[in-house]
Amino acid sequence: MSDRRSGRGRRATLGALLLLPPVAAALIGPFVTDAAVPSNGMPYAMGDGHLLGTDVLGRDVVALLLRGGVSALGVACAAVALAVAVGAVLGLTAAASRSRWLDDLLMRPVELLLPLPSLLVISVVGIGWRGHPVAVALAVAALNVPAVARLLRAAALDAASGPVAEAMRLQGESPARILVGHVGRAVLPVAVADAGTRVGSAVFTVAAANFLGLGLDPTSPDWGVSIAASRDALFVQPWAVCAPALMLVMFTVGVNLLADGLLPRGAGHREGSQGKATAWNR
Repeated sequence: MSDRRSGRGRRATLGALLLLPPVAAALIGPFVTDAAVPSNGMPYAMGDGHLLGTDVLGRDVVALLLRGGVSALGVACAAVALAVAVGAVLGLTAAASRSRWLDDLLMRPVELLLPLPSLLVISVVGIGWRGHPVAVALAVAALNVPAVARLLRAAALDAASGPVAEAMRLQGESPARILVGHVGRAVLPVAVADAGTRVGSAVFTVAAANFLGLGLDPTSPDWGVSIAASRDALFVQPWAVCAPALMLVMFTVGVNLLADGLLPRGAGHREGSQGKATAWNR
């Protein structure tokens, strides 16, 4: 047991260390750099006061790293937070409703979004609302809501129909208290573990959209946009591509390691498995 705990602790520590540079850049960078990174250098130049050189537009790569994290991480994290919030309301309400018609009413409409390809949806959003990070965040959130709602519903079914929930109902507790105080707390490990995985996926989805020109403006300092803008000069000025790519990789790997290290091993799996077994019987 102690070996497992120490292993989780090491993973959490490594995850926190990996998260530190990209998160610090996203939080502190906007306060130490100009709102618009100036193009006052030669394209793909090294030296001349530029620690990591310049990009295709002559902008300092370090300044781009400090300025681009807000959109690269902020859009994805906001999208996942919104997806978890909406999915939790739908999934937990459906699980605790004790009504088949309400369950179907809540879950069936959102399940229509499950087969939709993410890049296709973001392409449509990018064409209609080009350059608007809020539109991209809403699209990514909408794509994640069905899976989150289904997962949390399955994880909550066991708690919602268990003896503790029944005892609370007999004692006259309100449905809201049962839903939030008992069912919500029971599925929290599942929600946190799933959110940690979805943040990494959302970061790469947003970065891929920006890389393909479907998201932010091509001159944006966003890390995904920076990779796309300088990809042709990978072997001429590798830092213009590798530095923002490294930030994205460090963030996604760090989030997963931190979530895996902080959660009790097997808690989410047991809750999810019990809930899924109950879901098949419902």
